[in-house]
Amino acid sequence: MSSSRKLQVVSPVPADIDIANSVEPLHIAEIAKDLNLSPLHYDLYGKYKAKVLLSAFDELKDREDGYYVVVGGITPTPLGEGKSTTTVGLCQALGAYLDKKVVTCLRQPSQGPTFGIKGGAAGGGYSQVIPMDEFNLHLTGDIHAITASNNLLAAAIDTRIFHEASQSDKALFNRLCPANKEGKRSFSDIMFRRLTKLGISKTSPEELTPEEIKKFARLDIDPDSITWRRVMDVNDRFLRKITIGQGPEEKGMTRETGFDISVASEIMAVLALTTSLGDMRERLGKMVIGNSKAGEPITADDLGVGGALTVLMKDAIHPTLMQTLEGTPVLVHAGPFANIAHGNSSIVADKIALKLVGPGGFVVTEAGFGSDIGTEKFMNIKCRYSGLTPQCAIVVATVRALKMHGGGPDVVAGRPLDKAYVSENVSLVEAGCVNLAKHISNTKGYGVNVVVAVNMFSTDTEAELNAVRKFSMDAGAFDAVICSHHAHGGKGAVDLGIAVEKACQNITQPLRFLYPLEISIKDKIEAIAKSYGASGVEYSDQAEKQIEMYTQQGFSNLPICMSKTQYSFSHDASKKGAPSGFVLPIRDVRGSIGAGFIYPLVGTMSTMPGLPTRPCFYEIDIDTVTGKVRGLS
Repeated sequence: MSSSRKLQVVSPVPADIDIANSVEPLHIAEIAKDLNLSPLHYDLYGKYKAKVLLSAFDELKDREDGYYVVVGGITPTPLGEGKSTTTVGLCQALGAYLDKKVVTCLRQPSQGPTFGIKGGAAGGGYSQVIPMDEFNLHLTGDIHAITASNNLLAAAIDTRIFHEASQSDKALFNRLCPANKEGKRSFSDIMFRRLTKLGISKTSPEELTPEEIKKFARLDIDPDSITWRRVMDVNDRFLRKITIGQGPEEKGMTRETGFDISVASEIMAVLALTTSLGDMRERLGKMVIGNSKAGEPITADDLGVGGALTVLMKDAIHPTLMQTLEGTPVLVHAGPFANIAHGNSSIVADKIALKLVGPGGFVVTEAGFGSDIGTEKFMNIKCRYSGLTPQCAIVVATVRALKMHGGGPDVVAGRPLDKAYVSENVSLVEAGCVNLAKHISNTKGYGVNVVVAVNMFSTDTEAELNAVRKFSMDAGAFDAVICSHHAHGGKGAVDLGIAVEKACQNITQPLRFLYPLEISIKDKIEAIAKSYGASGVEYSDQAEKQIEMYTQQGFSNLPICMSKTQYSFSHDASKKGAPSGFVLPIRDVRGSIGAGFIYPLVGTMSTMPGLPTRPCFYEIDIDTVTGKVRGLS
C-alpha cells in the first residue's frame, strides 16, 4: 500500500507510548486515499481520525468482497496473549511488506481498563494503532454517545413509573396526548408502534375506549423486573449497588439498582450487530427493559424513546478510520463486553472494509478473549446477522499460556512471572498444548482453515516454539507460524501473512454454525456447553423461570451469548488445559432482545469493574510543553 512505511526498530523494545509518540502519523486523508475512499464518504475528526460514512458501503455494494479473517486465541492468562498485537502486526505485514490491500477492524477500548489494571488496547510494541492516546481515550465520542443514550432510557423508565403512580388513566393519557391550540389531539409517530403492538388500529386519541386508554397509557412496569441499569465509562466499584429516588420530590419512591460500565450496555451490543441506520432504529426500539406486572415485555419504544436514542447514536454508527505504525488502515468501531455480550467489533466496519479492500484484499477482525468465547460468538451471532463468511481463523498462542495450562504456577497481573515461565521447559509446554488442540478443533468445526500464530517472547526457546508448531500441525491446523511482530512490527509477521493468504485461498467448505436457531433455548445452551467439554448443564430455578418466560414471550429463536469466565473452557477459572466431564451451571438467563441474543450467566460476571490499589492512572500524565501524553500502556 503506497502510504505504508517501514519502522526503525530498536532493542530492547521501548514502552508502547514511547514507540507510538516516536512515529508521526500520516494525515488520515492519505490513508483514505490509499483505500480509494472518496472525501464524500468520510468526515474528518482532526488530522488523524475520520468517520467513514455508511454511504461508502452503498457506493461499493456491488464490488466483490476481500478475504475475511478472524483472530481468536487460546484460553489466556490474566496478562493477555497479544491478540490485538497479532491482529495489527499481521495487517502491517500484509500491507507494508506483502503489498496487499488490507484493513484492520478492532474494537474501541473502554476507559475503564485504560485507567484501571489492564491498560490500553491499541496493540503493543511495534504493532500498534496510532495515535495511541486518541485510540484509548475519547476517540470520536462513540462510547460517550452510548452512555448518554443508555442513561436517557434509564431516566425514562423511572420517570414513567413515578408519573403512573400519581395519575389516573385519564390524566396520564391527557398528558401523553395533549390538545394543541385548536383543541385537537394526535398521536406522535412513535406512539403508533405501541398501538400496533396492542392490536389497536385507531389513528386518533379521541377514538380510544377507556379500556384502550388504560392499555395504551399505563405501562405498569414491575420495578423488580427492571434489567436496565445506568452506565459510565469508568471503573467504579462503589456504584455497583445504589439506591435511587431518595430526594424529597420523589415521594419515597426509592429503588435499588446499580451502574454498569458503558461497554456493557445493550446499546453497545446493538451498535456492534447493526447493519444499517434503519436496522439500528428497530433494534434500539425493541430493547426490553423489564416486564409489566402482567408479565408483558416493556420496550424502549413503549416508553416513546427509541427515536431519541437513535438520534443520540446517529454519528456513532459510522466506524472511525485510523492507522497502524506502518501506515496501514484501521477501522475502530464498537467494543461490546466480551463476557455478557459478544465481544466483537462491528458488522458495519467489517462490511465496509471488505468492499474497500476488494478481491484479493484482506480484512482482519479481532474476536474477544479465547476462541471458546470470542470466535464462537463471532461465528454463531455476528456472522448470522452479517451474512459474512470468514475464510481463515487465527488462534493466537503463547508459550507462557501453554505452560500455565500444562500445570505451571498461577500467572497474576502485577506480579513477576515465576521462573517456570522464563526458563526452558518443553514438557510443560507440551502438557499445555491440550488447550491449544481444543481451540483448533472447535474453530475448525465451523468450516474455516485455522492458522496458529505463536506470539514469541524473548524468553521462549527454539525447542519450546518448535514443540508448539509441531503440536498445532498434528492437531489439524492449516499452518502454525512463529511471530515476532511485537519486537519487529510487520516484518515479524510476514510468514503469518503468507500462511493466512494460503489458508484463505484453500477454503473448500461453507460456514457451519454450532446450532440452528429453531431449536429450544436449552438445546442451544447445551450445544455450546458440549463444545466446551461439558457433560451436561444444570439450571437454577431462576434460570428455568427466565427460559420459560423468554420462550413464552417469543424470544426463543434468538442466538445464545454465553456469559462465562474467559480463563477456562469450563465455568471454573482454576480449571486449566482442556477440562471435560464437568456440569455447566447456569445461574440466570437474561435477554438483550434489541441486540438480538439471549445470554445465560455461568457463575458471577462483574459488569462494573473496580480499580486496583495502584491503577494505571498513576503513570498517565501530559508533557505540558509538547502536549504529548505520557505513561499509557
